[in-house]
Amino acid sequence: MANIHEYLIWRGDVPFEISPFNEVDGLVLSELAYANFSGVVADENESVTIEEARRRFWALHTPQEIMAINSYTKTAPFLMDEMAGKARFGGTILSNYYDVVDTDSDVQLSAITFHLPDGTVFVAFRGTDDTIVGWKEDFNMSYLPETEGQRRAVKYLNDHWINSSAPLRLGGHSKGGNLAVYAAVCAAPEIRNRIIAVYNNDGPGFLDAFTNTKAYKDMLPRIICIEPEDCVIGSLLSSEAYQHIVKSTSFGIVQHDGFSWEVLGTRFVEVKKRSELSVFLETTVRQWLSEQAVETRRTFVNTLFSLLASTGHENISEIKNDIPAALSRMKKMLDTMPREQRDKSWNMLIQLFSKGAGNLLQETRKGLMAVLENWTSAKPEKNPKPGEEA
Repeated sequence: MANIHEYLIWRGDVPFEISPFNEVDGLVLSELAYANFSGVVADENESVTIEEARRRFWALHTPQEIMAINSYTKTAPFLMDEMAGKARFGGTILSNYYDVVDTDSDVQLSAITFHLPDGTVFVAFRGTDDTIVGWKEDFNMSYLPETEGQRRAVKYLNDHWINSSAPLRLGGHSKGGNLAVYAAVCAAPEIRNRIIAVYNNDGPGFLDAFTNTKAYKDMLPRIICIEPEDCVIGSLLSSEAYQHIVKSTSFGIVQHDGFSWEVLGTRFVEVKKRSELSVFLETTVRQWLSEQAVETRRTFVNTLFSLLASTGHENISEIKNDIPAALSRMKKMLDTMPREQRDKSWNMLIQLFSKGAGNLLQETRKGLMAVLENWTSAKPEKNPKPGEEA
């Protein structure tokens, strides 16, 4: 079964006039947003073709360097090799590159705009990177009505497209999908009216206060929510959008990797429902969060990421490569915390595990009862009398 790399190899010569923009194209551009375009698209005022972007990127980096990166999105730049010079994406113009990581404001945001050969524009927001601040911003969504990244995503859209008449599509993978939806809903009315579709590729949802707004409900028919069978990230918080559940060549949370999603022709291979694992995790986390006060959530998130920051590292991968020393620094930090803050965080974790254990026990009981019911309701076989046929 194909993935998006193979999709571009097989379909790259088919222009949009023959085969219109589809959900797979949306993931291609959302994943390409993970590429580091620093020094490639110099600033928000520069525009370059995808052919020139490819040339500049590989002048700055080697394939070996890219493949050595510890990230499931590392193959994103290679998409340009399959797009440049082809009928479908050849001549696409990249512009308005924006990339910022700000620990003071808890924001990790990157966006880029693709001007496609069919005359439409695709605004792509990058998902969570390897930085600790990027992951903290994701967790902030559990209690903040608006994160700094969401606010800046709206500003990015308004700043660049308020005076344009071009038809727009927005998209992103992981947190990028959340930012795309948020920006679409909160953009100026003249921009919202030009939005064709918003592609949320396994991005987390929102607090109920946001999904209950009129602006969100008006945008809902244009939100295309795509999630893998073992969805974890995309099931967090509320969405209400129809979920397209797709097959993946991976298992568990690793299915979050969009490069593992199976493609057939111009569509993803869909299944009828999410896996039991995904539903179990969603139920557990949502029940757990619903029982926590906003201030308790804030304390938990700040405590967790204070501990991660105490390691002296800026990236998650650096911590994984330095676990003994990192754990030692986190323990010292934990020992100096106010007792009340420490106890609140521990209690929240204990409640999460208790909730998971309770749900697991309940599901096990349901399964056993179903087996028992099937067994007792089954009709016993009738033994034939002597001389009768069985």
